Amino acid sequence: MSGVIDAKLAELGLTLPEVVPPLAAYQPAVISGRYVYTSGQLPMVEGKLPVTGKVGAEVTAEEAKEFARICALNGLAAVKSVIGDLDRIAAVVKVVGFVASASDFTGQPGVINGASELLGEVLGDKGVHARSAVGVAVLPLDAPVEVEFQIELVQE
Repeated sequence: MSGVIDAKLAELGLTLPEVVPPLAAYQPAVISGRYVYTSGQLPMVEGKLPVTGKVGAEVTAEEAKEFARICALNGLAAVKSVIGDLDRIAAVVKVVGFVASASDFTGQPGVINGASELLGEVLGDKGVHARSAVGVAVLPLDAPVEVEFQIELVQE
């Protein structure tokens, strides 16, 4: 670890995981101009989902919030895989979070706060972003949450 953001991750006791291999025909992250777009990141830990199911049924909102943090860490790993150094991040522009929700669950924003708060802890002011938190019927592999984001890079 060498950069400011890597040092912040270490200070927080966080380690970027290996990039989650694509489940289908896509890349985990791509660069377009000054932006990096991540694909939807599931809360994979060592290649597996720690839990499956709907938030508000099999998964609690508190558990799902923690899984959203894992999604954000996976997203940062994907970003680092294409830019090399997280210190190249100028800002997180947009976060979109999907929550596989029981029919009566309405706490999607609180769940996706897990990802938003992690980005703020790690990136400080650069982690402040616009966001959508969407409830959906089902996610890939029956994951409870999925998060994607758009990052602006420092102009070089």
